[in-house]
Amino acid sequence: MTSHDVAVIGGGCVGLSVAKHLVARTELDVAVLEKEHHLAAHQSGRNSGVLHPGFNYPPESKKARFATEGTRRMKAYCAEHDIPCDELGVLVVATTDEEERRLHDLADQAEANGVEWELFESQAEIREHEPHAVGQAALYAPEAASVDSQQYVYTLAREVQKAGVSLYLGHAVSQVRHTEAGYRLTTSNSTIDADYLVNAAGLHADTLAKQVGVGEEYQVVPFRGEYYELTPEKSHLCQTMIYPTPDPELPFLGVHYTRRADGKVIVGPNAVLAFGREAYKNTQFDLAELKETLTYEGFLKLIASPMMLKVAWEELNKSYRKEKFAEASQKLVPEVREADLNKSYAGIRAQLVTDDGELVKDPLFIETEDAVHILNAVSPGLTSSLPFGEEIAKKLEAKE
Repeated sequence: MTSHDVAVIGGGCVGLSVAKHLVARTELDVAVLEKEHHLAAHQSGRNSGVLHPGFNYPPESKKARFATEGTRRMKAYCAEHDIPCDELGVLVVATTDEEERRLHDLADQAEANGVEWELFESQAEIREHEPHAVGQAALYAPEAASVDSQQYVYTLAREVQKAGVSLYLGHAVSQVRHTEAGYRLTTSNSTIDADYLVNAAGLHADTLAKQVGVGEEYQVVPFRGEYYELTPEKSHLCQTMIYPTPDPELPFLGVHYTRRADGKVIVGPNAVLAFGREAYKNTQFDLAELKETLTYEGFLKLIASPMMLKVAWEELNKSYRKEKFAEASQKLVPEVREADLNKSYAGIRAQLVTDDGELVKDPLFIETEDAVHILNAVSPGLTSSLPFGEEIAKKLEAKE
């Protein structure tokens, strides 16, 4: 039997950030339990790697604060530890009058959040920045950056280990039990006791929380986001990042272009219901988890509207029909052809949904007397990881 003061479940960017800030702020003996035998296998390593500077989030919201502070701190962290990070900027393109009106709302939010921005009001101005993009207007945010997320996670892991954190790889937590002394965690390799618990288990955070009666009004619904990659000879079609104007009525941004820190240009993601919490291919499924989703009252209420059913059908088509994915990408860069897109990786977003069928859009953690359960750390989770982890660490520090 092994015991620690604090057990952090989940070795992703948020869990490791919590550990980093805990050992910096306290004398607590901290352990991080990661179910995989290597890091960044799920959300923390299967994303676009974009640092979002915060223009797309309501002023004074947690998302806005975490994104703006997180972008600044992540850039400094990457510079200190030689992690690839390119400050490329992002071009948010409007192709309709309605989208152009929304650009002005984004500009107001950027101003309120202290984010640099510039409006381009013609196709000519857009082409000066991205020669192959099309649109009638665009908002340019120069502080957006591309980071190697996997190197970032591994750097965090090395840092916390040097600081004395115990990192248990290959320890999948199957049971969390509350005891008189704290918590007993049953893993695939051992049993670990802890006085305090941080649940940062991502795709499985809700399941573990419910074992101790927390967050029973929520459930994670997994959405798969699939990426294509531009062939090397067509990578010049995107020099930085090209995004569509976000629709505030929809939970996902839509297909966009990102030049990564390694120079590759990825296109995507779509957003389709995953048939399992780790079903990274559209041919994979987990019957038990799929049943769990399809019978969940919150999910049934979520998709009940005609708009959501229409969006779901369109996203499903992009997953199984490459030509539909190509059509979506041509809205921003018409020169891209289906043959220019090579299948790349996929990620799964742990989207938290309420029993009432509402998408939880803000970071959400539930604090108890001796634990913090991080139930929602969705986009911009990577960007926000340093300030988010510090905030959770402060919660634990106050419990000592």
